[in-house]
Amino acid sequence: MRSLTLHLKVLITLLVSLGILITAYQIFIQGIPITEDETDDLWNIDAKVEFQASPKDPVKVQMFVPPLNRDYVSLNESFISNNYGVSINRVDGNRKVTWSARRASGNQTLYYRLVLTKRYSGEKPKDKGPIFRDSIAVEGPEKIAAEALLAPIRQHSADVETFISETIKRVNNVNDDNVKLLLAGDPGTPNKAKVIELLLSIAHVPMERVHTIRLISEQAQSPELWLRSFNGENWLYFNPETGEQGLPSDRLIWWTGDDNLINVEGGKKVQVTFSMNNSEMNAIRLAKLTDENTDADFLEYSLYGLPLQTQQTYQIMIMIPIGVLVILILRNLGGLQTLGTFTPVLIALAFRETQLGFGIVLFTIITALGLSLRSYLEHLKLQMLPRLSVVLTFVVVLIAVISLLSHKLGLERGLSVALFPMVILTMTIERLSITWEERGGGHAFKVAIGTLVAATLAHLLMSVPELVYFVFTFPAVLLIMVGFMLAMGRYRGYRLTELFRFKAFLKD
Repeated sequence: MRSLTLHLKVLITLLVSLGILITAYQIFIQGIPITEDETDDLWNIDAKVEFQASPKDPVKVQMFVPPLNRDYVSLNESFISNNYGVSINRVDGNRKVTWSARRASGNQTLYYRLVLTKRYSGEKPKDKGPIFRDSIAVEGPEKIAAEALLAPIRQHSADVETFISETIKRVNNVNDDNVKLLLAGDPGTPNKAKVIELLLSIAHVPMERVHTIRLISEQAQSPELWLRSFNGENWLYFNPETGEQGLPSDRLIWWTGDDNLINVEGGKKVQVTFSMNNSEMNAIRLAKLTDENTDADFLEYSLYGLPLQTQQTYQIMIMIPIGVLVILILRNLGGLQTLGTFTPVLIALAFRETQLGFGIVLFTIITALGLSLRSYLEHLKLQMLPRLSVVLTFVVVLIAVISLLSHKLGLERGLSVALFPMVILTMTIERLSITWEERGGGHAFKVAIGTLVAATLAHLLMSVPELVYFVFTFPAVLLIMVGFMLAMGRYRGYRLTELFRFKAFLKD
């Protein structure tokens, strides 16, 4: 007996722990939203290209577009143009779109549109970069100025990261005479990046330009220049104006390298303007859209991977254990008497179609009339199988009559009574009549009321949208429920109704 108790405790502990671990993994590791109302950001980005085409020359427009790595997930990418051919090529880790036309004249407008999100983007793959570079050749006063700047930089840095940060800070000190010499009167960010690259190259530290777009709604902007360097393990990103390390989370890398954003052949006065807006989408729907592009594995190995019609069926089926748990608590802890465990749950499922109030009325009418017929058949001394057959036929006819009358009276809700499980109703009538004969009409009435109360409570709980979503999305919680059911199986204590029954003894 002791070994059986230990075995049960171990089994309950394993089931509950497994359910909690799987659910926690889905929530905290896979990032699955806990509620159906949870939404995620979608970014809609437009890059508008305008230029004036030469009337006699063929036109070729090349522009960098985002690499679509795992920092963000592309939901839709489109290239909008009139009478232009479109192709995409990869060049040195970048993506470049090419619009081409044999003839074009006048003002031209091209669009690049991108819809992306960050959820389910996964971890960014660790691309490697160079850890050494040759020095840029420099002579004369520039070389002396560079060496003068590098001496304190070496002194105040301990590794590649601090060396780059210190270099950027020194170059941004425009009051320094050596910096003035190297900048040659141009304090713009691109020119500062050249000076930073020169100083880093003398120390054989590689550096790469990164051009980013900030994800901010309804604000015109141009690509923002950042610098990055590979330290042997990770890419380190730096702001060329402040030396601040780390690329902000709202920055989208558009392209890397020294080349310009756009190059136009056969045209002039080119201009690129960026515009973007932010919207929201249901997180689960968003996961379905990103599943083809990402590693949102939970869709493939979850009930969301089933066909839509099958999902709707399982959303009903998976709530049955919730209804069973309600009946278990009402019977074992509350002491409520019902017609078994599954009959109230099946009646609760029928209430989904008829709605609660109308379903209770229909159930009461059909059961009462069926009991009357069952009582009459009892006087005819029929065997059980013929008696059940007659009751079943009567239930079918009664359902048809109620549906017809409901339709004539304009009560379309009554048509759904046909969805009641006829066999369940028949067996319910039969079991109630047997209970009536064996234990009296009062007890049968009490059991019928208990069955309706249990079915009503089960229906109310099984119909909570938030609970339906949670159990369907995190089915491992059913393991926790099984553990609780097993624990309830060894409960031998008083039920709530028994406390009222024995209240008189407590007074004595």
